Amino acid sequence: MKFNIRIPAVFFVLLCLLMSCQSKSNESKMLVIAHRGASGYLPEHTLPAKALAYGIHPDFLEQDVVLTKDDVPVVIHDIHLETTTNVADIFPDKKRADGKYYVIDFTWNELEQLDVTERFNADTQKAMYADRFPIHKSIFKLHTLSQEIEMIQGLNKSMNKNMGIYVEIKEPKFHRNEGKDIAKIVLEVLTNYGYKTLKDNCILQCFDAIELKKIRQEYQSDLFLVQLLEVGYADEVFRNMTPRQMVDEIALYANGIGPWYKQMIAGDHHVEGFENLVTLAHQKDLKVHAFTYRADDLGTFTSFNDLLKNAKENLKLDGVFTDFPDLAVRYFKK
Repeated sequence: MKFNIRIPAVFFVLLCLLMSCQSKSNESKMLVIAHRGASGYLPEHTLPAKALAYGIHPDFLEQDVVLTKDDVPVVIHDIHLETTTNVADIFPDKKRADGKYYVIDFTWNELEQLDVTERFNADTQKAMYADRFPIHKSIFKLHTLSQEIEMIQGLNKSMNKNMGIYVEIKEPKFHRNEGKDIAKIVLEVLTNYGYKTLKDNCILQCFDAIELKKIRQEYQSDLFLVQLLEVGYADEVFRNMTPRQMVDEIALYANGIGPWYKQMIAGDHHVEGFENLVTLAHQKDLKVHAFTYRADDLGTFTSFNDLLKNAKENLKLDGVFTDFPDLAVRYFKK
């Protein structure tokens, strides 16, 4: 299934073309992954945010994927809509008993009617990040996985680049309970666009270890697979394991690990033993791409450069997810 790219994205593509003429892209061992696009500057997971990120020249653009009622893979972070769209205004009667509006309850045609905005708190109606793009301003829309891939591949051709895609399958257990096999559908889309093997510049990530094993073993995917890892979230498989046991298990089916960096450093979120996670992973030839580095969420660090320095020199990561890909590219590829 193919979809047309919406017009507003074109203006940001032009902006990115201008930016790319002024920037230099040097090889670096540290991968920079644009988290939900250039989401520190434009509403997350919109085509303008992806086009802006493309012009910055990170190594990968990230796509979170959720299914619609009619099985269309849509790029959105949450399985519900009320914190990044105006769904409550357009479809007030479609919320579930918990007060949320689930993507899976809408057809793609219905979702096309929504406007996307900077993330906000659905209860207070206040922006999650006060200094980012203003909420409910300008025009942004949801888009499908196919639409985004076509834009990226089109830019790869016109600019002679090879920007990678970094796809996350969201909440597969939720989808299974709704009678949908999200992994199978996403793999079909990726295959249709030529993403089949390790060399195809596509990374597939998921928090659900059972789903990743299924992708590798049952669906026999040869893609680069990353096990997302956050102790306390979707970790039933790893709950009683030591970090070494986790890594040993992940190495049986995946190529990398995606931990929350705050669980690897000193602080309130630190997990015992996770300071050694990269060393353990490298012993098993696993790459480590940590999330999410934000210039407006520094914790105890005095600057974003200090935070990135810690990622490179202390944690010795192989890649970082960041809402501010321009700052990461400037630091790591200088």
